[in-house]
Amino acid sequence: MSGNNVSHSNTRTRRKFYPNLQTKKIYIPEEDKWITLKVSASGLRTINKKGISEALKDAKEQGHYKG
Repeated sequence: MSGNNVSHSNTRTRRKFYPNLQTKKIYIPEEDKWITLKVSASGLRTINKKGISEALKDAKEQGHYKG
C-alpha cells in the first residue's frame, strides 16, 4: 500500500506502508515438529484464535503455505 508523508508545511512525499511481519517458530503437536513462519501480526492473532493446525489447513487451501 502507498500513501503520502505530510510535513508541517503540508509538503507531500510518497511513502509505502509495509505489513508488520514477524519471524516466529511455532510448534505443531500433531506432527511433533517446529516450523519457522514469517507471519504478520494479524496472522498471529488468527493462529491464536483458530489454532496452528486449523490456520495451516486454511493457508494450504488458499495456496499460502506449501509445507
